[in-house]
Amino acid sequence: MRITTNAILRNYNKNLSTSMKNLDTMRSRVMTQRKYMSTAEDPSSALRATSLERKYAKNNDYLDTVEDIQSHQNAQEDSAMQISNIALVLAKQYGIEGMNGTNHSKETRQTYADAWRGAQQSMLLSLNATYGDEYVFGGSDAKNVPFTLTDETDPADPTKTIQVLRYRGVDVKTGDPKILEELSKDSHFIDLGFGLDVADGTPPKQYEIDPATAFNTSLPGINLVGYGQDVGGDPKNMVLLAGMVADTLEQEPFDYQRYKDLVGKFEDGRNDLLSQVTILGTQTEFLTTTKERLENNKIQIAEDYDNVVNVDMAEAIMDFSWAQYVYNASLKVGNNILTPSFIDFMN
Repeated sequence: MRITTNAILRNYNKNLSTSMKNLDTMRSRVMTQRKYMSTAEDPSSALRATSLERKYAKNNDYLDTVEDIQSHQNAQEDSAMQISNIALVLAKQYGIEGMNGTNHSKETRQTYADAWRGAQQSMLLSLNATYGDEYVFGGSDAKNVPFTLTDETDPADPTKTIQVLRYRGVDVKTGDPKILEELSKDSHFIDLGFGLDVADGTPPKQYEIDPATAFNTSLPGINLVGYGQDVGGDPKNMVLLAGMVADTLEQEPFDYQRYKDLVGKFEDGRNDLLSQVTILGTQTEFLTTTKERLENNKIQIAEDYDNVVNVDMAEAIMDFSWAQYVYNASLKVGNNILTPSFIDFMN
């Protein structure tokens, strides 16, 4: 087979261009620290990188949401603990001291009555606590004041006034039990990356969220202080009971047994409140665990993205050095590409 000079030059130019292209590619990788500059260079890696970018952004959104919910939860827990501490002082200190026979004078009882009324207002303030511009115990309606306490005429005796506590407009003592029960189960679910699942429900709730796939941030305030009334007609609400204890202390003659019964019912309400505080603590631990999981996911996704998109600098520099060596060798070969032929010796 006869190899012509033109064939040699064409092959040389082609190979030299390939060496120059490889050198430029290796140079770009070192300078940009990326394995590819366009999707066309590596479609599969580009597709995987895009997927990882979406996962990373979504994971960051979940992480921000968890941190915001933690702050909201801390506000709930702080307010619940304030109510619990107030109730503890009322039940264990004022309640027991008021039962002491030496404290049954009118002046002493008035002092304790004032303490119960002051604590009642403090509990109400804690129940209407806010986080940002939202009421933390308002359930799904966090924009309006959840609790209102007013003095109204007693329907059973127009000559008397009674305290009426309303939660989202519903009387917590005499309101429709079904409505109160529904309000106590009010929920506000947030997606934290557990695979939110929405299933068809029954009217009027056309769609229902699976509680196992989302986090419920709602804590209706009536679950803390109670609602409804017992068989004797007394409220199961700690705020109203505190007012009734104060009324009993101010009455003449003083009904010791009635006072003792009301304090006991108030103590039962405090025990229920502690159960809710315990649930809040469990949810706080759950949020902490979720945050740790999301932070670990963030690191793992970042590492996967780095492996797909970014180069190993040591390997990239070595490849660049080799490409440069090959290119320089190609140039040296070019100096000797036209070897002496028979024509050079004809003279």
